[in-house]
Amino acid sequence: MNNFSAILIRWYTDNKRTLPWRGEKDAYKIWVSEIILQQTRIEQGMNYYLRFVKRFPNVISLAEAQEDEVLKYWQGLGYYSRARNLHAGAKYIVDNHKGLFPTQHADIKKIKGIGDYTAAAIASIAFNQAFAAIDGNAYRVLARVFGIFTPIDTSFGKKEFQLLADEIIDKYQAGTFNQALMDFGSLQCKPHHPDCNNCCFAHFCYANDKQEQELLPCKSKKIQQKKRYLYYLQIENKSYTYIKKRDKGDIWAGLYEFPLLEYSENIDIEQIIKDKNFTDCLFDCQWKIINISIPIKHQLTHQQIFASFVQIVVTNGEPKFKKNIQKIQTVDLQKFPISRLMELGIEKQME
Repeated sequence: MNNFSAILIRWYTDNKRTLPWRGEKDAYKIWVSEIILQQTRIEQGMNYYLRFVKRFPNVISLAEAQEDEVLKYWQGLGYYSRARNLHAGAKYIVDNHKGLFPTQHADIKKIKGIGDYTAAAIASIAFNQAFAAIDGNAYRVLARVFGIFTPIDTSFGKKEFQLLADEIIDKYQAGTFNQALMDFGSLQCKPHHPDCNNCCFAHFCYANDKQEQELLPCKSKKIQQKKRYLYYLQIENKSYTYIKKRDKGDIWAGLYEFPLLEYSENIDIEQIIKDKNFTDCLFDCQWKIINISIPIKHQLTHQQIFASFVQIVVTNGEPKFKKNIQKIQTVDLQKFPISRLMELGIEKQME
């Protein structure tokens, strides 16, 4: 255990990835990179990071922006609460720290959307404070090397892994240690088929010795996934279409989409046409359905979404919607932040 950090950092020196934020000491940019990399592959996140920090190069520029613009720059990354928290966090820093990113771990944790892992990553990388950052990669490496079978999705398990990481972290190279642990888990100690034959820890790794790599780390329970069936009403009225902003408290909050009908099971078009929510908005005009897309399956962590796009052309009159529906020029749709699912639906209509 005593030489774990030395071996890890030596491996990192020879194998670390070249990334846009690697070597960065600006806490704001480290914060942005860490938030982007939550639930996002590095390959996908790099271009988003470069675009985001070019448009919002510092805390003040982000705080002064409108939420719709922030969400637009986040479009396609998913988990949009991350972008809203970044925006809220920037405003908090302006209001409470005069626009200067706080330098102490305890103050960093007070920023909205920053938990234990992100606070430790920022404090260690930007300010070399000895706080171990434990993410999925770290759990996997530590569980395998040290043979820890305590479930990582329990409070007891999280505490056990944190105590171990805090014990073995290099106090003088904390930021390097945390980045090394992330890279090692991503490149070497992968979830499946890790490269154990060329591993610097192979000679004392518990999982390698017992051939139990696929068993570690342990979780106490499986994620229960909910199925949702969404039917988007893509209404065309000459050069116009209709959109609404999603409410808080659900996925994609703050993003825009076509008027929506949701069901707990797959239904046919006859049932949709009979739905009061459908007839209420189209009763005072003439219309026809010109296409119904094949359902698009969209996987989220706790949800499976099956979305169909119902293309409707208004031939006479004007649809009657509730107040939160906006009528816009169809060509202006690209100006609004929308979910990746909406993007996919629109793209398929154009194929």
